[in-house]
Amino acid sequence: MSPRGVAIPDLRERLFDAAERVLARDGAAALTSRAITAEADCAKGVLHTHFAGLDEFVAELVLDRFTRSAALAAALPAKAGSGSVAGNLMELATAVLSLDPGVVGLAVTRPAAAQRIRDAWAAGAPGFDVVQASTQAYLDAEQRLGRVAPGADTGAVALALVGTLHHLLMTGRPGTPPPQDQVERLVHTLTGPS
Repeated sequence: MSPRGVAIPDLRERLFDAAERVLARDGAAALTSRAITAEADCAKGVLHTHFAGLDEFVAELVLDRFTRSAALAAALPAKAGSGSVAGNLMELATAVLSLDPGVVGLAVTRPAAAQRIRDAWAAGAPGFDVVQASTQAYLDAEQRLGRVAPGADTGAVALALVGTLHHLLMTGRPGTPPPQDQVERLVHTLTGPS
């Protein structure tokens, strides 16, 4: 355990990673500030020193993980013309589905955390809308290159993919493998023959 008063490098990420481990191992009911700090090998009160409470912590954890996915999605348009369209979309889908279903589910079961997340998204924090917009921008770029059919509705394809990913995240259970086969079939259906 870190001595009292000594700065802990990357504390925020350390606490987030610890929370994900607690959720994966013990479930949402076991997620307490004490369980998180014990898992992170930090002093008991350190979470409350940096966050207003467990709801704020959970909201920040979810927002952090969505920010990571949105950053990956933002890089997608630059991949136009390289790899395969289906492969690039699957890479994004895999990244989005790597969000821990326990973390996503936890935010839904904690009303104060869910409200903080909605407020942050309304204020412009990256969420599914950013992933959808980046996906459409990527598909538009591929369409201009002739790698997506000229008549394809790229907005509808992006919405179908991101909506499906949202559904799978919200209905996923911790400890179960990501539904890669389902997503691959959807991507190939949406993009047509390679």
